[in-house]
Amino acid sequence: MASWVLHVDMDQFIAAVEVLRRPELAGVPVIVGGRGDPTERAVVSTASYEARAFGIGSGMPLKVAARKAPEDAVFLPVDHAAYESASAEVMSALRALPGVVLEIIGWDECFLGVETDDPDAVARAAQVAVLDATGLHCSVGIGDNKVRAKIATGFGKPRGVFRLTEENWFAVMGDRSTRDLWGVGPKVQKRLAAHGIATVRELADADRELLTAEFGPRMGVWYHGLGSGVGPATVDDAPWVARSHSRETTFAHNLTTSEQVEAALSELAGHAFDDCAADGRPVVRVHVKVRYAPFETRTFGRTLSRPTTDRGEVIETALALGATLDRQREVRLLGVRAEMSVPEGGAATERTPVRGRI
Repeated sequence: MASWVLHVDMDQFIAAVEVLRRPELAGVPVIVGGRGDPTERAVVSTASYEARAFGIGSGMPLKVAARKAPEDAVFLPVDHAAYESASAEVMSALRALPGVVLEIIGWDECFLGVETDDPDAVARAAQVAVLDATGLHCSVGIGDNKVRAKIATGFGKPRGVFRLTEENWFAVMGDRSTRDLWGVGPKVQKRLAAHGIATVRELADADRELLTAEFGPRMGVWYHGLGSGVGPATVDDAPWVARSHSRETTFAHNLTTSEQVEAALSELAGHAFDDCAADGRPVVRVHVKVRYAPFETRTFGRTLSRPTTDRGEVIETALALGATLDRQREVRLLGVRAEMSVPEGGAATERTPVRGRI
């Protein structure tokens, strides 16, 4: 039997959970974000497929979404507890499938490792298991590694299954933009384009030394391999461990004074520290995120001289970072991230729980 990687991705997960709770919203453009008030400063967490047809997507300011949305659109507040509960049910249903290894990578997605001669049958069984347990639909990408499985899912949406392997990689992906690759954002796409690399095949055929000169020895090699769909094939079922905890908020009105900024940073840093303390791990580094009006975002960080369990020290470090902000500019968002020491006996993942308004 062959080894396969399956990527399971819930279809419009947050919106689907809301529709499941409110069946009358089926077929209606649903936008979830902030406190559900499109006049407030917040961003779209997710939009239903009906809303996406109007150009509304995740990360878009709610005010912009409101201008694009039709009259019958419904705006709803984020309900973290409901999504966490639904996610737990989804993962429990998948974990119960015979012969699979489950690696959770987010609320609404995971990898399944399986040895089988019929991965499509396993993919369909996963869809049935999730639907029976939760009433929610998912799409499944099948690959011979994580990169190909992850990308394959996009071709299967919604409610479908798609297989992407070394055999059909270039037939499917060769002429597509590098932006369609997992892990290539607009900035990397622009840097690649500056070297005449616009498509996936061009990336695969690019000179590796050129890429390492542009991106460094590690990422240059990674991007070169990504052009051929190369990636890890091992699914790890080790328990998810947070690397850090973050708190951030977008303010209803811009902060305009040093006193306002300091008060907000103190509160955010205190809550971020409390989340770390609940995990029983000391803080080793503090980051401050600021979004100036109208929409420029910057992040600053500082490593502590030693791991600390002192709440005051974390707050003091956040305030010191805050002192470097441009006090001539109005602030629309602040965030504090407290990075923790690696837990004994294992490494923490890169995923960071982020909590919004407090």
